[in-house]
Order: sequence, then C-alpha cells, then structure tokens
Amino acid sequence: MKKTGDYIERTVDKLVALYDRPFGGAGKTGGRYRIPAKLVRQIAGRRRLYEDDVRDLARAMLERGYVLIDLDSFFVVTSTSTFVNYRRANEDCLE
Repeated sequence: MKKTGDYIERTVDKLVALYDRPFGGAGKTGGRYRIPAKLVRQIAGRRRLYEDDVRDLARAMLERGYVLIDLDSFFVVTSTSTFVNYRRANEDCLE
C-alpha cells in the first residue's frame, strides 16, 4: 500500500531532475525554471494541491538544496545557493 506522502517524494524527484536537465532554448544547460501549477499537479498525480501539499513540497525541496516558490499559477524552482551572495539587510538599514 502506498503512503499518502509518496507523491511528494515522486514530485520532488521530478522537479530536481528538471533542474539539471537542459531545456528552454540554446545554451540553457540547466538551472532555475518556472513550471505551471497544472503540470506540477500532473506530476504529483493530484487534481488539486492544497496549502499543506505545497508546504510539504517546498520543505522536501529545501531538504535537497532547492527552493520552490509558489506564484499562484506557476512555481519557480531554483537552488538555495542562488541566494548566498544576495546583499544582506541588517538593523542599520532599517533606520
């Protein structure tokens, strides 16, 4: 019998594999991408993805070093290392 969360791991496996796969035009060897919510539901084998589902997907992606950003009609997948060199806000900039 399949566990309820099996679709989470299966979906994360596919999303991570897409990150490394070349697609989207000449010279694009992999990296960040956007994917329609409909396609993520299809990969997950679900009619709907509820808030808990998206949270579980995002958490599982983080565990593997990726970020899943929900932008309503589509998702963005990127590596956590993308954010390492971003400028940092601190208390001084809030004054």
